[in-house]
Amino acid sequence: MMTNKTLKTGRMRKWLRADTPDSAFQAWSGRAYLGLLRFMKNRLAVLGLLIIVALIVIAVLAPVIAPYDPVETDIGNRLQPLSFTHYLGTDEMGRDIFSRIIFGSRLTLYIISLVAIIAAPVGILVGTVAGYFGGIVDTVLMRITDIFLAFPKLILALAFVSALGPGIENAVIAISITSWPPYARIARAETITIRNCDFIKAVRLQGAGALRIITGHIMPLCLPSLIIRVTLDMAGIILTAAGLGFLGLGAQPPTPEWGAMTAGGRTYIIDHWWLISMPGTAIFIVSLAFNLLGDGLREVLDPRSDNG
Repeated sequence: MMTNKTLKTGRMRKWLRADTPDSAFQAWSGRAYLGLLRFMKNRLAVLGLLIIVALIVIAVLAPVIAPYDPVETDIGNRLQPLSFTHYLGTDEMGRDIFSRIIFGSRLTLYIISLVAIIAAPVGILVGTVAGYFGGIVDTVLMRITDIFLAFPKLILALAFVSALGPGIENAVIAISITSWPPYARIARAETITIRNCDFIKAVRLQGAGALRIITGHIMPLCLPSLIIRVTLDMAGIILTAAGLGFLGLGAQPPTPEWGAMTAGGRTYIIDHWWLISMPGTAIFIVSLAFNLLGDGLREVLDPRSDNG
């Protein structure tokens, strides 16, 4: 005999899979449910999501997980190999590498979150305005975008952070300035394909202004492609931030930042390999996780992809 829980589950699935939903909420819930099912079939994407969730948990619980103070030096304990006392060894100043990597996850999340919050809105605003109005507005905005795209991202970030001065806040600003152009290109392409659609014409005939059309009707349709691109770009943002830290233009000592930790260990790479390999491995794993998650989201959110 079927239990009440089984019956409720069956009714819920039937409600989510309804071909003719009774409300916008039911339609949205059904799309989200089917998208989740497609996402769960991609094991690599699920693995990437689990790694990112673990990164967030580690960052939140860093004071609890880390066994040592990440900035406290102990010269008498310097360059210790991997052991049960120091899981990933110690650096040239006697600081526990495991604790520094744990606290470094906070800085990594801080950087990628701020860059996404700053760069993505700027990119979608520039792209939708250029694509909707066209003409001279499109030409001017896209030529500015082309100027930024003409330079390698790391080189341009180096130029900006050199002008602004070293520091994590300036590094975030520099990375954000170099990250928005691809988002603008995507938003512009999406806007051009939908600006002459019938529903946009209908909204315009009802008296809606350009601002309302762009923010209320065009931007929401650009979000799926933008989310995919932002997720895929997280790996590049991490590598750029690590590169700035490696060159001494990002987080300043003794802040536990993975790129700066890698730079500090290059002098000892032959005899004390863990100094550079441990933070480098952390950068690699997190970057790979965001790429895997981005590929999974592309299969779910991009209607042009093969969802099986």
